[in-house]
Parts: sequence; structure tokens; C-alpha cells
Amino acid sequence: MVASYPLLKYLHIACVVLSGAGFVLRGIWMIRSSPMLGRRWVRVVPHVVDTVLLASAIALAATSGQYPLAQGWLTAKIIGLIAYIVLGTLALNRGRTRGIRLRAFCGALAVFAYIVAVALTKSVVPFGN
Repeated sequence: MVASYPLLKYLHIACVVLSGAGFVLRGIWMIRSSPMLGRRWVRVVPHVVDTVLLASAIALAATSGQYPLAQGWLTAKIIGLIAYIVLGTLALNRGRTRGIRLRAFCGALAVFAYIVAVALTKSVVPFGN
């Protein structure tokens, strides 16, 4: 049975909210040097949420017939996603200093906001109007 477009969209939106909230929480724990970051579920759950998020995005694109490279706003979201992933890994794992991690965290939040704005406006320049 193929899921309906509205169901896929709501699943996608729910995963966006969960992913963003989880990233903010892990960022706060990073800032506070909390031992929570070392918990197994904290390392596993974001991957599960992000996998469902990506799968729902692919299903939405296939269902709606809108594809990256053909749709500029989807291409912008994918480029933003790559930037978000890079900045997020610097913020939570790979940043060598606390300063680098903090700057990467702020950058990742800004990119996340851009991706959401692009999704809502379906415009590559969502803040331009």
C-alpha cells in the first residue's frame, strides 16, 4: 500500500521537528559538556529519525514528481542539507576546540533555518521578499 502524500508530508514535518529539536538538545549538552552525549540512545535515535526523514523526503519527491536539479528550491535544500551535516558533525563530534564547536553549532542552526524557510516558501532566496 502506497502512503498518501499528506501522510508522507506530515511524517516528514514530524521528523524535521524531531531532528531539529534533537540537534538543539545535543548542542546544549555539548556546550555544557554533559555526559548525556555519551549515552547510547543519544547516539542511535538521531540516526533513526534522520533515516526516516530522508526516506520520507525521497518518497515525497517521487510522489509529487518534483526532483532536485529540476526544481531549484529542492536543489537548495540538498545543498543546505550537506552544509548542515558538515557543520553538525563539527559541532557535535569533530570540532577540535570548544570555539570551533560553538561556531559550527550556530552555523548549523542558521542552515537548518534556511532549509525550513526554503521548504515553506519553495524559493531559493526565502528571506528576499
